[in-house]
Amino acid sequence: MKLAAVILAAGQGTRMKSKLPKVLHPVVGKPMVYYALDAVSAIGVEQIALVIGHGADQVRSVFSNFQPLTSNFQLVEQTEQRGTGHAVLQARDLLQNKANTIVVTYADMPLLKTETLAKLVALHASSRSTITMLTVMSDDTMAFGRILRDASQRVVGIVEESEATPEQLAINELNCGVYCFDAAWMWAHLTELKPTGKKNEYYLTDLVALAVAEHCQIEAVVSKDVGEMIGVNTRVQLAQAERVMRERINTTVMLAGVTLIDPGTTYIEATVEIGADTIIEPNTHLRGTTRIGENCRIGPNTIIRNSTIGDNCTILSSDLSDAMLEENVRIGPSARLRSGAHLARNVYMGNYGEVKNSYIGEGSLIGHFSYIGDTQMGKRVNIGAGTITCNFDGKQKNRTVIGDDAFIGSDTMLVAPVTIGARARTGAGAVVNKDVPADALAVGSPARVIRKLANGE
Repeated sequence: MKLAAVILAAGQGTRMKSKLPKVLHPVVGKPMVYYALDAVSAIGVEQIALVIGHGADQVRSVFSNFQPLTSNFQLVEQTEQRGTGHAVLQARDLLQNKANTIVVTYADMPLLKTETLAKLVALHASSRSTITMLTVMSDDTMAFGRILRDASQRVVGIVEESEATPEQLAINELNCGVYCFDAAWMWAHLTELKPTGKKNEYYLTDLVALAVAEHCQIEAVVSKDVGEMIGVNTRVQLAQAERVMRERINTTVMLAGVTLIDPGTTYIEATVEIGADTIIEPNTHLRGTTRIGENCRIGPNTIIRNSTIGDNCTILSSDLSDAMLEENVRIGPSARLRSGAHLARNVYMGNYGEVKNSYIGEGSLIGHFSYIGDTQMGKRVNIGAGTITCNFDGKQKNRTVIGDDAFIGSDTMLVAPVTIGARARTGAGAVVNKDVPADALAVGSPARVIRKLANGE
């Protein structure tokens, strides 16, 4: 069976009340349309057509660097929104004669699981049906169409909620709008659809009536997981989808051996990896391509983005972006690591410290209320409280180099570019604007070397 997919993403989404196209609104850190792409790509489709319309330029911009599916993924524009049947028809030139089965799904259903789509495809293949559809049993109608069945329980039609009779409104089997079609049959019959409804549009659901009229076989995968079928049309539904997706991710993380003290206040994106026996405290946000090792303790009140954390690290109430921590590092509370911060093994960084674009050598200590920027720091360096690197001269950033075993006194200003030699010391309050040799003591403002240090002093 050759499989292709059409993902519908052309709707305006007026109920979102947003300038951003609905399908680009994020769910747990990534646009909801990405979930639909992930799901269909995981079931072995050979080509994907994403039908866009409203906000097409914005959608194109987002996907201009979409790498995972570049070989089998293309955007198709529905320039005039004339219904779901018309939208699928826009993919005909791309997909006709390239697959014998077409999966149709929606970009605004981020909770639809790969496993569910796989069941749909498997039933379609085994039954050799013309249409295999996904339905859900629910007392909450969610404004979905109702599934009509005959006395032998065969599907004989779909009626939209706005056009249903009172008896039909009582039906609790709902149409999810997700289908597998025999490709040749679908392409031939899409052109037979007639405009219907208040909007005079071409609806994909009308293909079911055509199939029934021709005595074609129609099958259905019936789900009881209502949450999986949520279509995001409002900010309220967006929040519901966010909550459900977070619960799924958190459950997966905990089953893998990670402790979440309070899952309800723990926010972990799907791209995050966490080692076993790590403990995540409440109100922690882990985002992007973050990797956390084993036996760490993270939080509470911590945000980590696109960072790598080694084993046995402790991060208390801190903010990290694009940073790297090796093993046995302790930081916080209220520490900030910015892009390019790299803390080697056994580094300790106290409260209200900040590091940017700097390497902090093994075993170094950074006192509280400090700023270290554009710095290469050696091993076992002590940075006193209130020390800062003055790295910007108004035109460019300048580097500071600090040698092994140096001792930087409290409130020292290191005016870059400057080098502090190995085992050198600065007095409290020193303003260092010239290099300090190894094994020397510099004090004052501006700092001056007053003597060489005796061995071990």
